[in-house]
Amino acid sequence: MADHSITRYLADQGGDADPLETAEWRDAFQALVATQGPARARFILDQLAVLARHPTVAWSPELVTPYVNTVPVEKQPVFPGDLAIEEKLASLMRWNALAMVVRANTAYGELGGHIASYASAADLFEVGFNHFFRARNAQQGGDLVFFQPHSAPGVYARAFLEGRLSEQDLAHYRQEITAPAAGARGLSSYPHPWLMPDFWQFPTGSMGIGPISSIYHARFMRYLTHRQVLDCGERKVWGVFGDGEMDEPESMSALTLASREKLDNLVWVVNCNLQRLDGPVRGNGRIVDELEKLFRGAGWNVIKLLWGSDWDGLFARDTTNALVRAFAHTVDGQMQTFAAKDGRFNRDNFFGQDEELARLAQGMTDEQIDRLKRGGHDLVKIHAAYDAAAKHRGQPTVILAHTKKGYGMGAAGQGRMTTHSQKKLDDAALLEFRNRFNLPVSDAQATSLAFFKPADDSPEMRYLHARRDALGGYMPKRETACDVVPVPAANTYAQFALQAAGKEMSTTMAFVRLLGTLLKDPQLGPRIVPIVADEARTFGMANLFKQVGIYSSAGQSYEPEDIGSVLSYREALDGQILEEGISEAGAIASWTAAATSYSVHGVAMLPFYIYYSMFGFQRVGDAIWAAADQRARGFLLGATSGRTTLGGEGLQHQDGSSHLVAATIPNCKAYDPAFAGELAVILDHGMREMLVEQRDVFYYVTLMNENYANPDLPEASRAGVVRGAYRHASFGDASAKRRVTLLGSGAILTEVLAAARQLAEEGIAADVVSVTSWSELAREGQACEEQATTPYVTELLAGSGPIVAASDYVRAVTESIRAYVPAGRRYVTLGTDGFGRSDTRAALRAFFHVDAESIAKAARFALG
Repeated sequence: MADHSITRYLADQGGDADPLETAEWRDAFQALVATQGPARARFILDQLAVLARHPTVAWSPELVTPYVNTVPVEKQPVFPGDLAIEEKLASLMRWNALAMVVRANTAYGELGGHIASYASAADLFEVGFNHFFRARNAQQGGDLVFFQPHSAPGVYARAFLEGRLSEQDLAHYRQEITAPAAGARGLSSYPHPWLMPDFWQFPTGSMGIGPISSIYHARFMRYLTHRQVLDCGERKVWGVFGDGEMDEPESMSALTLASREKLDNLVWVVNCNLQRLDGPVRGNGRIVDELEKLFRGAGWNVIKLLWGSDWDGLFARDTTNALVRAFAHTVDGQMQTFAAKDGRFNRDNFFGQDEELARLAQGMTDEQIDRLKRGGHDLVKIHAAYDAAAKHRGQPTVILAHTKKGYGMGAAGQGRMTTHSQKKLDDAALLEFRNRFNLPVSDAQATSLAFFKPADDSPEMRYLHARRDALGGYMPKRETACDVVPVPAANTYAQFALQAAGKEMSTTMAFVRLLGTLLKDPQLGPRIVPIVADEARTFGMANLFKQVGIYSSAGQSYEPEDIGSVLSYREALDGQILEEGISEAGAIASWTAAATSYSVHGVAMLPFYIYYSMFGFQRVGDAIWAAADQRARGFLLGATSGRTTLGGEGLQHQDGSSHLVAATIPNCKAYDPAFAGELAVILDHGMREMLVEQRDVFYYVTLMNENYANPDLPEASRAGVVRGAYRHASFGDASAKRRVTLLGSGAILTEVLAAARQLAEEGIAADVVSVTSWSELAREGQACEEQATTPYVTELLAGSGPIVAASDYVRAVTESIRAYVPAGRRYVTLGTDGFGRSDTRAALRAFFHVDAESIAKAARFALG
């Protein structure tokens, strides 16, 4: 006997040459399912698929399933909560979120804010908050939740009911500067840990950053578990994102990593309201179908959450498959029109498409048709999808939740092209919203946008707190408590750099040696996370392969080609190096996960991510900015830096601007050391600042691949290295009347020293200052100006004669300290403005006028 619950969804295929034979095949398959069960049926299909993929047939299965719910009615678990109370609570969240945004924009039209996104996602959030999102506490590590940024008002609305935010706080949404004067805290526009450090965990406001970050956080949790640093085995990473956001390359770039790593601790909920910021995501197509193909092809488990419980009866009566056929031919643009119109329109234009659909709608009033819910607005269906996702093993899961943007906003915004920008509602629209969700507010309260909070002893409030108690506490909540990680004394691992005695080496070589020694430290070593974007051998890190191994969740199941060599490739389950392939976006996401482990997991880790400097701030600057917002702690190493150091690689590889961009990030400390000793002091100070003092800063340090003689670094100079500059050497007669001061950083310091010797031979005395950080000097100078004190760099440059400053970066870098040069001293800057080129270092430095001859010439000119 045929199973109509399956056959009804088999699309009617036109052009069937032998319908009778087709029916026999279908009946045979149904008999197999009925007698031997779904597992046997899947096995037979797999075997047939192997045959069908042979070149003579060249068939592969369609990746799109019918436009129906993945979890059938008969497999839905019993809803474990009080449905009536949860619906009331969700309605209150909607109202307070709406009131917050509309009040802000009624008073200050320029503040912005979003209503419609949360209106579509509210139920998706609430089921998670009430049943799935576990908070971190003393007994459990808790889940990680990445919230859709435009839905932030809804999260604030929930925190208000929970008692974590006050009515005054809500009244100062997006007013972070003026709020304290009113005794309130300003609520940031989107999730920003820097602005609300005890509340938000993950910044998701830049579209695409949240999705890729969630994948690498889930992978990093596996890394912590496999290395036995922290057991994260029972924890989940949840991400609620928008379907329009899926067009961002970062959203999609790591999907195969998630499936390859079998990250079943990862669940994405894509809020498919079918609308971008200002129109349909796929007006002439179907975003749900497109995403299903994408995720299934990438190896994810896909759960479609499309239709609410009110549709179950319609599907049960639909013996001719009319609904599935209709959905198969309804594009998103038309679906949005159905969302924006009323029940009468939908009766005439959807159910009126043919007689079979019309019969299904018989007996339903226009209001009942208007109230038919999409799956993302039905708490029971959402719970069933979440439950299936949480229990799935072996794959990451994505839930494609069909919703209406601006749900419940009626004519003011539901499903309309202007919905995303809707920030104000007139009295009629407010009353309609009140009535739509049966809110317990009067006409006067509704039109005055009064916030509503039930009494503390009301059933709704008791229920809300009980659900969060059962899940471990309230969230989102950011914590920072973690143990101090001891840092060994510099002379135990950096003596070769501090006492270099003229040995030739590059700063990249020095870094790798320092890192290798630090990894051996019994306390600090296990906390270090070396990260590289497929350039480990280029940077001389191959010796670390055997020392600590490359992390692989599958271990190493092959014999590497170079197994007999000293530097052979070694992957291991407990490997320490994260080698991310050619993916700077992935590598910086890994770095962020490690750099924020102290707050996310309560375990401080210290990531060192080394990469081509040009492919850091230029390519993934947005991700670095988000890491700064998340208060990351770690080291970014911009290797082969500078515009003339990486000779032959040319325009797109040669970096002349990363220090300029790094200077714009308030909690990023950027250094350009010339010598191994300077590098060692910077690393030592940074580790102590981040791991011992536990300050929310991170370091950007540029490294060179050029070998040259390295001097000893005197003890007295170390403080200056950290502050940004120190007097390195003096050349010529100390009593000479003609004097200049030469400033240099990085590899160009060697050119500065050569210029100083040349000038000394001409009778011009030259003092050389090694600038390790132009940006730190400029910041300290600005702070001193505000406090009416003398900047360090002003004191350092006290004296007479002109000053010439040169670096391997654009002149804006050296220009950054001009305001703090002592009065009366002429200041001339040299830099590598323009596009890079391929040639030798000598040719490039002459071309950009940062070679010794050009520096000496500038000094002579400045002297007149």
